[in-house]
Amino acid sequence: MHEPRKNSGNFALFMFLTFGVLIVHNMWFGQKEPPPDKDKPVAQAKADADKKKQADEPKKEDADDPKAVEPVDPTKSDETQTAAEPTEEPKPAAEEEAPPIDAGPMPKFAGTERWYTLGSADPKDPYRMLVTVTDRGAAVASIALNSPRYRALMEDDGWLSRRGGYLGNVVIREEKSGNGCLVQVVGRGTPAEKAGLKPGDVIKAVGQTKIASAKKLDEALRQTRPGRKIDLTVSRNGNEEEETVPVTLGIPPLDVVRPEANDPLSFQMTLSRIDDETLPDMEVDKAQPKDRIPAYVEDELDGLNLRGGTWDVVEHSQDRIEFRCKLPRWGLEVSKVYRLDRVPEKEQENTDYPAYNLVMEVSVRNVGSRTREVAYQLDGPTGLPLEGWWFANKVGYCWSAGLRDVVVRRNEQTPVMVGCSSIAKDNLEAAWDEESITFIGVDAQYFSAILIPRKEDPAEIWFANSMPLRVGPTNDIERLTNVSCRVRSVKLELVPGGEPLKHDFTVFAGPKREDILAHYGLGELVYYGWFDFVARPMAMILNFFFAIVKNYGLAILMLTVLVRGIMYPMSRKQAQGAQKMAELQPEIKKIQEKHKKDMEARTKAQQELFKKHGYNPLSGCLVMFVQLPVFIGLYRALMVNVELRGSPLLWSSFRWCSNLAAPDMLFDWHAWMPMYFTHGIGAFTLGPYFNILPIVTVVLFLMQQKMFMPPPADEQQAMQQNVMKYMMLFMGILFFKVASGLCVYFIASSLWGLAERKFLPKTPKKDGPSPPVQKPRRKK
Repeated sequence: MHEPRKNSGNFALFMFLTFGVLIVHNMWFGQKEPPPDKDKPVAQAKADADKKKQADEPKKEDADDPKAVEPVDPTKSDETQTAAEPTEEPKPAAEEEAPPIDAGPMPKFAGTERWYTLGSADPKDPYRMLVTVTDRGAAVASIALNSPRYRALMEDDGWLSRRGGYLGNVVIREEKSGNGCLVQVVGRGTPAEKAGLKPGDVIKAVGQTKIASAKKLDEALRQTRPGRKIDLTVSRNGNEEEETVPVTLGIPPLDVVRPEANDPLSFQMTLSRIDDETLPDMEVDKAQPKDRIPAYVEDELDGLNLRGGTWDVVEHSQDRIEFRCKLPRWGLEVSKVYRLDRVPEKEQENTDYPAYNLVMEVSVRNVGSRTREVAYQLDGPTGLPLEGWWFANKVGYCWSAGLRDVVVRRNEQTPVMVGCSSIAKDNLEAAWDEESITFIGVDAQYFSAILIPRKEDPAEIWFANSMPLRVGPTNDIERLTNVSCRVRSVKLELVPGGEPLKHDFTVFAGPKREDILAHYGLGELVYYGWFDFVARPMAMILNFFFAIVKNYGLAILMLTVLVRGIMYPMSRKQAQGAQKMAELQPEIKKIQEKHKKDMEARTKAQQELFKKHGYNPLSGCLVMFVQLPVFIGLYRALMVNVELRGSPLLWSSFRWCSNLAAPDMLFDWHAWMPMYFTHGIGAFTLGPYFNILPIVTVVLFLMQQKMFMPPPADEQQAMQQNVMKYMMLFMGILFFKVASGLCVYFIASSLWGLAERKFLPKTPKKDGPSPPVQKPRRKK
């Protein structure tokens, strides 16, 4: 047997177990290189991808490219935000002439792409989101939340300041202009709309900075600040005359769904079956490079171009838009409707009111003269947030969880999560055939976008199969790949003029807040892992304290006081035990000298000595076993609880430590530090920002270590204590990227421990050890 470890061992064990959790997380998710700049303008990223594609492939005529986009005609720009004229009502089946046998395929998209918006970016309006859609494929480009509670995390430009004022997403796809930036869409409630900008306007300058493209506009806006007033130089209606438009910039909203480089947009649809023509099963082309979107993503039946073709807009209002596309070759008509629910006036101030959803209706109608057997294919959301990619660790149902994973619930069972890393490897085995789907979608760390079938009978089977889907290129960091999901409906026979194939969906796109998710039946998306029993109470206590003080930094300090107050009797006993150990050191040394070669006799003698003086060497471990669950629970709460995301330590106007769920990020040092240390991916990298709180934490740990550890009794213990000091510095590197809220807890707890040890009454020194403990006698 080994001799009992001193109180230094208890502290060491606590530190090793504490940091062990962080080591497992960081090393499991560690990768080699940082992802591409996600803040890079979407249009620029797309342009870069297009250049690469042109260099690798033979040139094709734009007319043959289904994604070719002609420049917008400014004279027609006013139509962008207004509904198109309704198309003619389909003739009854009996009167309609059968389409000719040689009817050609759908024309590929070669016209002007038009953008429309639903909802508003202004939280005072009766909507929770601003949705941007396009007539090209009737797809959703972005869904932005307008609540001040869920703003985009601001970018730090170093030295305690932020940058990047919000004008509005006025450009979705960059046009090749070279003479200004063409405004493609202006959403309601955005600073652009309030300033009077309109689709078709051309921005020529921001202040004194000339603007030649969307990329230049983005670069100029990144140098501004939210709340600042700037002047835009704008030309209108195709005129060369320019005018100055003053704009007050806002804080960027959080885009739950957004365009990402040249990846497909969200909720694209096509037909997977028309009579005997069916789309083949998805197969991976192993010869295709991983830095390209899989070929099967854009597959359609011969003659169809629903994903990239132009759909007619037959109705458009602020909360509803209907797209329709006729297929004369088959006598079919496909329609897609997006609709937003309004927030009642009395619930306007209630940010938890469940209006974080978009209703989507898809239908296929037979307007021809022949019976058709059809099925549709629908893709899910794409481009979910990647905020905090260099430090964030998502808690998920699977080990391969990334920052956005596909989650599905089948047959009312426990949700199944397919990790982003697995999808990035094109693992097509993760598919579900002919099962009742309760919901399916993409889950990010704090937000989700989920398709929920609106079925009267939950057991009804709508889909022949459903599966996860990779919609973006894969780089070295697989867990950051852009992923989505895909469903294919069961086939249905449509008779001329009969009932259509029609399915309605609720598209949840919002924060993973439990009371909001419960309304949609998505409560299980909030997952704390194995430590749920600790993390949930910890989050509840933090929320309770926040309701009192309105600041999560103070709430964490109050939690520290609560925990240390409960632990005081145990920590006092630990301190008294350390004092008694110091008193017993001379006796222990004598035992060691007496039994140098007999380990068993030495251990037995020490145990008798401890028993004689009433000292239990394991009593100090109790403090550790209370502290460790608190640490794990708080760590998980910071990684899961959306309320802590974006919550400042001090106040919102102070830029340092403005997000307790992230490192404190005092200043940006990546420009003058080696790339290996600053790219942020991996257990032993530091990230692009210098963080001060982890350094303070480690310094306090070293002070505790020095104060709590008794003098070494021999050379072996002296060596162990020196190793502990170096290990503490090593752990400080692993601790460098942890959430600042966790550092605040450790700093407050360490200061409490130091003060407690400083002011705890000390036992007067004696020449020898304290007298033996007298055993209580039983009364006769």
